[in-house]
Amino acid sequence: MTVRQKRAMKKQAPPGSRGISPAEMAEKDAPASVEAVAGAVEDAGGAPLARYRDPVGGRWLVLAALPVERVAATPYQRDLSDPHVKRLEDVIVRIGCFLDPVIAVAVPAAEAAEAEPVRFWTPNGHHRLSALKRMGAKSVTLLISPDPGLAYKILALNTEKAHNLKERSLEALRMARSLSLADPAAPESAYGLEFEESQLVTLGFCYERHARFAGGAYNPVVRASDGFLERPLSEALAVREARAERLLAIDDRVNQIIAGLKAKGFDSPYLRNFVVARIRPFRARGKPAPGPDALLDHLEAKATSFDLGKVKSEQLAKAAGGDG
Repeated sequence: MTVRQKRAMKKQAPPGSRGISPAEMAEKDAPASVEAVAGAVEDAGGAPLARYRDPVGGRWLVLAALPVERVAATPYQRDLSDPHVKRLEDVIVRIGCFLDPVIAVAVPAAEAAEAEPVRFWTPNGHHRLSALKRMGAKSVTLLISPDPGLAYKILALNTEKAHNLKERSLEALRMARSLSLADPAAPESAYGLEFEESQLVTLGFCYERHARFAGGAYNPVVRASDGFLERPLSEALAVREARAERLLAIDDRVNQIIAGLKAKGFDSPYLRNFVVARIRPFRARGKPAPGPDALLDHLEAKATSFDLGKVKSEQLAKAAGGDG
């Protein structure tokens, strides 16, 4: 059962048992950190519209209007999807209203000079912001948090366009590199929410080296064996880069096997998944998966000794969901 399925099975909480009341949300005495955000908005040519506490955690936020040129996506986000931007632009124009403020934080002081004229980063809202810029909008509405750590919650926050595996992996790698500079002593395990799944950084290295890497075939088996490392991020990155190099070498061998199968007349879109299923370790129900290095050892050995002559057409048909 997946984590999402387990969450879905949780019982509904009693009404009114969580968060704060509307009166508490509207408290007037905002802390100094919030007033500093409001001041930064004004300095950037914007206008603070409201200060309030969020209804669940009671954290302070500033609703603000900023010139669009003062806001940009965080530098470690996925690449922009041009078709999605065009769809958003069309919807905004047809509705004639921008109803979904983007979340933002102030650009860190250490990067402020280089980022100028941008003063605020958004960890989710890249496509909406780009749609506004494309249509020539003057302003954008933001929900600004005084917490700079919010900038690394991309995978958890993004709801406007679901990330695919490649995008999630590359973003996790980019965030890991940035966080390793911002907090070198913090272990990788401290960023479970930011990275969402431990194997994504490893796969990010694979995608970075080979944009067409077929990560979907390997993700389930690698995920089952992986876990967050109790090492500083700089060390964890080196470990994951080495694992990625081994996985890419395995994939090279898998590509050779696929070419051999095609030469023997096998032709199916499921060839890669079939081969990976044949070289992955068997695990009885309830038994733990092998560790990451043991997994790679097994995959390497099985890929090296793979016998093309033992593959039958009915095996491939069964793996593809056919009658077999």
